[in-house]
Amino acid sequence: MTSTTPDPTATTDPAGNTTTATTDPATTTATDPASVPAASVSASSSVPADSATPTPEAERLRRWRLVLGGGGADGTGCELRGRDAAMDGALASLYGREKGSGGQAPSGRRAAGLGASAPGVARWLGDIRTYFPSSVVQVMQRDAIDRLGLSALLLEPEMLEAVEADVHLVGTLLSLNKVIPETTKETARAVVRKVVDQLEKKLAQRTRATLTGALDRSARISRPRYRDIDWDRTIRANLKNYLPEYRTVVPERLIGYGRAAQSVKKDVVLCIDQSGSMAASVVYASVFGAVLASMRALDTRLVVFDTAVVDLTDQLDDPVDVLFGTQLGGGTDINRALAYCQSRITRPTETVVVLISDLYEGGIRDEMLKRVAAMKASGVQFVTLLALSDEGAPAYDRDHAAALAALGAPAFACTPDLFPDVMAAAIEKRPLPIPDMAEQR
Repeated sequence: MTSTTPDPTATTDPAGNTTTATTDPATTTATDPASVPAASVSASSSVPADSATPTPEAERLRRWRLVLGGGGADGTGCELRGRDAAMDGALASLYGREKGSGGQAPSGRRAAGLGASAPGVARWLGDIRTYFPSSVVQVMQRDAIDRLGLSALLLEPEMLEAVEADVHLVGTLLSLNKVIPETTKETARAVVRKVVDQLEKKLAQRTRATLTGALDRSARISRPRYRDIDWDRTIRANLKNYLPEYRTVVPERLIGYGRAAQSVKKDVVLCIDQSGSMAASVVYASVFGAVLASMRALDTRLVVFDTAVVDLTDQLDDPVDVLFGTQLGGGTDINRALAYCQSRITRPTETVVVLISDLYEGGIRDEMLKRVAAMKASGVQFVTLLALSDEGAPAYDRDHAAALAALGAPAFACTPDLFPDVMAAAIEKRPLPIPDMAEQR
């Protein structure tokens, strides 16, 4: 019989149980290697298992051990000590059992698990923030909500204070908006506010700069003041007047643009599908809506819909209020939403309508397409975004997307970084910078 020598370093697993790492790899909980975030192993590799510098071979075995999760079948024969053992426990609590298996690990032994204990989950959240970078923490949090059904625990203030806030967490909170107890609402708003402020700080400056330039260029005048001359276009328009002997161009015709800040130049309508699959898009669209509303040259309207239509324009000065005014989930009636937006258009040739939806229409399909055709015929610039997020193209109704493309309104997924350029092109009535859809699937 083989004996094991216990590691003197005791650790506490995320469930709150005190354990001691041993030299027997079979005593370690197995993990699902396909589920462990790749970045987690890379992040952990920067922390040596003990004070001695490991050899390349030992370090390679250590990384494989963290991925494979231990047990006699992992083939590494590697033991984990101290911080590595605690890190492995945090991974095992989440990935040490198959989704929906009722807590049983693939090997048949019971994994550590997080159970339904709020204190245990709070400790686990603290552990993963200690061991992994924030990008990996966010992935693990999303996996925990999905695999272990922890959404209900987000209704407790101490849990919200422990999480690493990101767009996906905000989406989850918004989907729970109607059941959040009063004791948790302020904490939930603080979490949402933190994410919104970060996004606005990241996106606002470039959005304003890009759209200000587009608005200026869209308001071209034939007799500009000197400071308003568009020299690139003026030179191109007067190349026929080039004088070789003087090596100069004589500008017979000046091309320039007015200052967009002097008055409202364009009307923008953001029409946002608030079905559950569009959570991240709702968050980004609300932030962009607030940024656009802050520009005096734009008159911005924000409309959200499921089977009902809600106009949140009067709350655009605070995107957090906008987000808590949404109700993620429910059905979808795009036709009804577009009918409302169409009724609010007073200057069609100066209006940009942005529909953000996966196009799964629960209303009247033919009426929806007729409304889009009518708006475009009147001069409206119509943009269809399947998503406004970093995730690429979601599942969407391809028949409806093809029908809109036939009307001159191609549907595509848009990242937040691309959105200012899409809006600038729509304002200037240029072809939209549509990304390759094959790369988004």
